Amino acid sequence: MTATAPCASEAHSRPARCAADEPRNSNKTSSETSNTSSNTGNKIGTRHTTQGQDPMTQATPDPLAGDAGSTYAPLTPVPDARRAFGTGDAFALWFSLGIGLLVAQAGALLVPGLSLAHALLAIAIGSAIGVVLLALAGVIGTDTGLAAMSSLRPTLGVRGASVPAVLNAVQLVGWGAFEVIVMRDSADALAKQAFGFSMPLIWTVVFGLLATLLAISGPLSFVRRFLRSWGIWLLLAGAAWLTWNLLAQHDLAAMLRKPGTGEMSFGGAIDLVVAMPLSWLPLIADYTRFGRRAGETFRGTLLGYGIANLWFYALGAVYGLAAGGGDALLTSALAQAGGGLALLLILIDEVDNAFADIHSAAVSTGTFWARGSVPMLSAAFGALCTLIALLVPMAKYQNFLLLIGSVFAPLFGVVLVDHFIVRKRRIEAAALADLRGRYGFSAGWHLSAFIAWVIGIAAYQAINQWLPNLGATLPSLVIGAVCYLVFVSTRRTAYA
Repeated sequence: MTATAPCASEAHSRPARCAADEPRNSNKTSSETSNTSSNTGNKIGTRHTTQGQDPMTQATPDPLAGDAGSTYAPLTPVPDARRAFGTGDAFALWFSLGIGLLVAQAGALLVPGLSLAHALLAIAIGSAIGVVLLALAGVIGTDTGLAAMSSLRPTLGVRGASVPAVLNAVQLVGWGAFEVIVMRDSADALAKQAFGFSMPLIWTVVFGLLATLLAISGPLSFVRRFLRSWGIWLLLAGAAWLTWNLLAQHDLAAMLRKPGTGEMSFGGAIDLVVAMPLSWLPLIADYTRFGRRAGETFRGTLLGYGIANLWFYALGAVYGLAAGGGDALLTSALAQAGGGLALLLILIDEVDNAFADIHSAAVSTGTFWARGSVPMLSAAFGALCTLIALLVPMAKYQNFLLLIGSVFAPLFGVVLVDHFIVRKRRIEAAALADLRGRYGFSAGWHLSAFIAWVIGIAAYQAINQWLPNLGATLPSLVIGAVCYLVFVSTRRTAYA
């Protein structure tokens, strides 16, 4: 999870998911290859080079990345036949992932420090910025057909991409455990209210097992069989119920007139809102690699996550203000306000966030561990997340998770500039595992990209310490992007 993702009593970022497929047939005729390249190249902008896997790559397995399971192999570009996601699929998936209790909790943090009117304005601005960046990152997955961490090889180098892959796997385990804890606590609160009993141990195992089974099944099955069929309708019903209850039970006009206490700056509020969509940057390509066209991926993500982020940040802010401010009483306020059934529906949907964390942890690991299949790794990470949720106090893990998360905003500033401006959305699949090829750089490490990334991380920490009211997420992303562009500007022709 990227950016400043607050935790427990703060906003929480999180992650996403899956990977690729059987390798393309490398024995196509030249006309077939041309047609395939033309079809898969019909993206938002410039075409990328062929997504086919080079025979030399097949003959010489990559010691750094491995197979990781034939269906979701991170370094195998998804072939056209398996690119099943259109605009509707992308919308359903990202609308679902954008709605959740953690998003509402993040919205509740904006008040009463800001007035409700200013909080809603910050939500609108932050959502617009964050969701556009998220959708652009999603285009990389559709352009390349690669899993998120694998798609970083052209930017960081064949070996260099292993660094964020390891960090991503570590943070996703933490956030997966935290999602299980959130679901457990919410379900236990609802059970106490409805039936008068508490069984947190059982809830932990149930939600951990459910998320793990979904992660093993993969995103193609999850989106088509669950989300598009009935999951999104449950979600819409729950969200609509909560919204109707809010408008029926509370004087919204009076709350809009109430001034803020001044404890939160407007810039800090925007940064808090931006942090949530940016927290999905290290994962989005795990989904969007299955997109048919980049334009469909972009529109579906933009609309799905954009609407969800606006809706639930706003709900969280209003319900939080009605509960007295902050997120501490938000869940009980939602339940006691007549939204118990709606909250239950939202809670069921929250499983998809844990599923995304677990599955993407497996895919990230598959990019640097040759022997692990994605289903096997998903089962292992699901068990680990459940065990952590049972045994580890998350309060002691939060700062570590946030520190790791902070490195991804500047990283994706570098990645977005490299993909869209420097390489003009082109990629050579055959060079992804070749230390002597285009992405070999210096012994597999692209030093210019790493220097720009480190500068962005330093900027993030400096802004957080000395200008906390400004918000560090977006500035660090921009600084990393600008530094990288300056470093490679003299060598731009090498990517043409």
